[in-house]
Amino acid sequence: MQRTEQVLSFRKGLDVIRSFGAGHRRQTITEAAERTGLTRAAARRFLLTLCEAGYARSDGKHFELTPAILSLGHSFLSGMGEIERVRDALLGLTRALGESASAAMLDGTMIAYVARSPAPHRIMTVGLGVGTRLPAHATSMGQALLAALHPRELERYFEAAVLERFTAHTLTTRAALTERLAEVRGRGYALVSEELETGLSSIAVAVPGGISAGHLAINMSAPASRVGAGEMRDRFLPALQEAARAIALAVPRG
Repeated sequence: MQRTEQVLSFRKGLDVIRSFGAGHRRQTITEAAERTGLTRAAARRFLLTLCEAGYARSDGKHFELTPAILSLGHSFLSGMGEIERVRDALLGLTRALGESASAAMLDGTMIAYVARSPAPHRIMTVGLGVGTRLPAHATSMGQALLAALHPRELERYFEAAVLERFTAHTLTTRAALTERLAEVRGRGYALVSEELETGLSSIAVAVPGGISAGHLAINMSAPASRVGAGEMRDRFLPALQEAARAIALAVPRG
């Protein structure tokens, strides 16, 4: 798309909405400006506009999003009738194996959660839910989805991605991530241990064929101290692969 056809102010407004992430549910104008790279005056205009539209509220100093913001994502999810099948598959995984199961799609250089079945015990320090976005390079679902991209799409990803370090195990160079993606492509699954958060491991597979709204991956995660890589491969992977095949058969191809 030609840059002249883009409404840059709209994109900046979306950046302001996204700045209200985990740990930043309430922000001052200054904090929103710092997190988005906007001037304080611009951040103030966007925040006041969100308040006027009912998507945010303010106590005079701090701003926070209102539940009305969920309507922006509802249109996407309501158009994906197959998400119910995905949720059922994730619930089945959690019941069978006792750990959290999730589904996500690639969203630029991030993954966006579209369904989740949490385990009774909390694993991550960051709360996860539908709409949560995490960096693709440091997550098992992200690596599974990146490995499935066409070379031209993968090149565009590398042009845009910032390979931020989160732990000592995070892959932060193009060469290291390219090598990992080749491994994922060859074996058919991504296994990540403590690359996003210390103490967390996860294993993911891409759903074959894709669904109507785009490519999808599912994963299971568990504390690295309790579930080792061998157990993830031996016990979690077969269940994940079976669930992915069931999802692929149950939903329309994209």
